[in-house]
Amino acid sequence: MLIPHPLLGPRDASEFVYKGDAALMNRPDGFADDAPEAFVQYAYQRSNPRGAHRELWFHEQGDRSWLIVTRDTLTHEVLDCQLADPRRAGGSQ
Repeated sequence: MLIPHPLLGPRDASEFVYKGDAALMNRPDGFADDAPEAFVQYAYQRSNPRGAHRELWFHEQGDRSWLIVTRDTLTHEVLDCQLADPRRAGGSQ
């Protein structure tokens, strides 16, 4: 599978590490009144969608960037790819 890295172009998926559902970027507020319930949902209640799914991928064997890859879970076709933090596009690490 090729991942179309927004800065480096098409890269083989073997250069990346899959890190899970991109929804994990929306971490609950630990100080909110409903924090315990929110963290149970965040940590244990995972969806297993069929079709388009937004995922976090880490470019471990490359520029060490975090990407949000939208992938069809049935065909493995990559539908979209973007930097998880677009502010890093021109900056140093």
